[in-house]
Amino acid sequence: MAAAGSDARSRLRYASWRIDLVRSETMPPMIDIDGAVARILERGGANVAIAAPLGLGKPNALLNALYARFKTDASKHLTIYTALSLDLPDAGSALEKRFMQPFLDRHFGADYPRLDYVRDLKANALPANVTISEFYFQSGAMMHAQRAQRDYASMNYTFVARDLAESTTLHAIVQLVAARSDGRATRYSLSCNPDVTLDVLDAIAARGGARPLVIGVVHPDLPFLGGDAEIDGDFFDALIDGAQPHQALFALPLNAIDAAEYAIGLHASTLVRDGGTLQIGIGALSDAIVQALLLRQRKNAQYRDLLRALRGSDAADDALVARTGGIDAFSKGLYGASEMIMDGFMHLRRAGILTREVYDDLSVERALADGQSVDAQRLQGGHYLKGAFFLGSKAFYAWLRELEGEDYAGLAMCRVSDVNQLYGGHEQLDATQRRDARFFNTCMMATLLGAAVSDALEDGRVVSGVGGQYNFVAMAHALAGGRSVLLLRTTRSNGKRVESNIRWNYGHTTIPRHLRDIYITEYGVADLRGKSDEDCIRAMLAISDAHFVDELARTAIEAGKLARDYRVPDAVRANTPAELARRLAPAMRDGLLPKFPFGSDFNDVELRTLPALLWLKARTASAKGLPALLGALLAPGHHENADAVLARLALDAPHGIGERVLARLVRGALARART
Repeated sequence: MAAAGSDARSRLRYASWRIDLVRSETMPPMIDIDGAVARILERGGANVAIAAPLGLGKPNALLNALYARFKTDASKHLTIYTALSLDLPDAGSALEKRFMQPFLDRHFGADYPRLDYVRDLKANALPANVTISEFYFQSGAMMHAQRAQRDYASMNYTFVARDLAESTTLHAIVQLVAARSDGRATRYSLSCNPDVTLDVLDAIAARGGARPLVIGVVHPDLPFLGGDAEIDGDFFDALIDGAQPHQALFALPLNAIDAAEYAIGLHASTLVRDGGTLQIGIGALSDAIVQALLLRQRKNAQYRDLLRALRGSDAADDALVARTGGIDAFSKGLYGASEMIMDGFMHLRRAGILTREVYDDLSVERALADGQSVDAQRLQGGHYLKGAFFLGSKAFYAWLRELEGEDYAGLAMCRVSDVNQLYGGHEQLDATQRRDARFFNTCMMATLLGAAVSDALEDGRVVSGVGGQYNFVAMAHALAGGRSVLLLRTTRSNGKRVESNIRWNYGHTTIPRHLRDIYITEYGVADLRGKSDEDCIRAMLAISDAHFVDELARTAIEAGKLARDYRVPDAVRANTPAELARRLAPAMRDGLLPKFPFGSDFNDVELRTLPALLWLKARTASAKGLPALLGALLAPGHHENADAVLARLALDAPHGIGERVLARLVRGALARART
């Protein structure tokens, strides 16, 4: 990987942005937010339809201004096509608000412009003349939002552009963009979201439709990235200076990882083949995979010992690991091909793992795949990572802004139609580049027969969305050497009881059982590809929680899918949280598996506060927790950090009976959560 050096490389760096750096003939007119709203209304008339990118790329101030015009004028109708409308979390109690609000103000800024239509959706107060059509929700955010549930559009990520072009007349596309000057001209980048914008415009043009207005809001902090994302100024009909009002980039807080998540990550890391391809999502399970891969690379002997302690056997002797993955450190490196680029890829690049470059030349790729030497002159324009959008932490955004040289040139932002599928006339090249692909995605539940539940509940309510999961599962079956790996924890708590996430059957399916491949839980790996129903059931039972395995087996036997003489193996009886914690305790104690492997956005006092708040939340979820709460209230006990924690929660000098009760509960929770 290249370091800072020549003038040519330094010019690749993200420049300090000024909207008046360089004016050119191709630069679109600069307008303000009111001017943009006026142009959109002029184009759309009484029924306006606009599109905004999913996730990070939404221009919140512009969307709020446009929404406000329609909220007060019921004679006109507004439809916004988008996905993943990011919003700050809402506190569930007064105590949570005391903890969360100072953190949110610090992390996002006290003046972060939340999307007004999201507030109204959550409050079931969206006006009738506004429709928000989303194909993916922030996980769990819209479970009780009636209009959001009714207006949700279930579609694969790769179908969004087609369906928009076929079903509506789109009047405008609005999104955040980045700008960079080389001293002669200003260039622009779709940065975090080239994913659907380019495909939508092409789909509309292919159908002979009118090109919508394209309005970019130039954000001073948005990383300037290349690939398909880099465009000329004449791509836009107008630009807005996004410096005022300022919109902080929505940065996700860094994740904590528990024992079960680490176990899943360790199992997953053994299936990654050196010289292969990697796709991962976002969240604690993905972070756990990354941390395990870092251990495999940097501390291989300890990594092997850790696997042995977790599995009870040597991973090197496992047939699936030998056939599919490995446990040695990486020498060839990995290539990343993922719809989402997130923090994990940054850590893998820094660790020297994400280093296999691919080239848009089929003969070169075939030669490299066969282990042949290729002339250096032909190895031009390689990239180590391709993605359609990005979302992550503040540190991740800083890394993207500071990329230079080979690190910058080798990261290619692209259309979602490019990375999420094999169609479009370049199937052979894609398949050769994406050799030995491992597509890791999470699901909420799985059945013993291999179907996955990832996006919605059986009553129809949508938790998140299909997104690109189906794309990558199907692609894994289409690629020689490709494997789809679905990750899930075996149990969940609904506040009153613990339930199994592995079911005999469920009333909703995201991934059908005929696409079953590999499942991983904290208790192991189930390879279902090509297996009979009975073999799949046996494999899934082997990675289920011991508390539920007998009932699951009994149901399968009654359905005639499992032999009546089946007996649960003794090894499965050890599939308990207590046994898992025992096996991983030394590694967690010694820092191989730290609670926050990539740092924390919480300060020390907040980290000491969290266990007490979680203790209280768990015991207020049902009547069973009342005795413990009364004990904490009547005999709070002592904790050495109590004064600092109470000060952080503004309860160090409580006023009134309500605050005094909260203070005593916090003291009691601190004393009890510690043990």
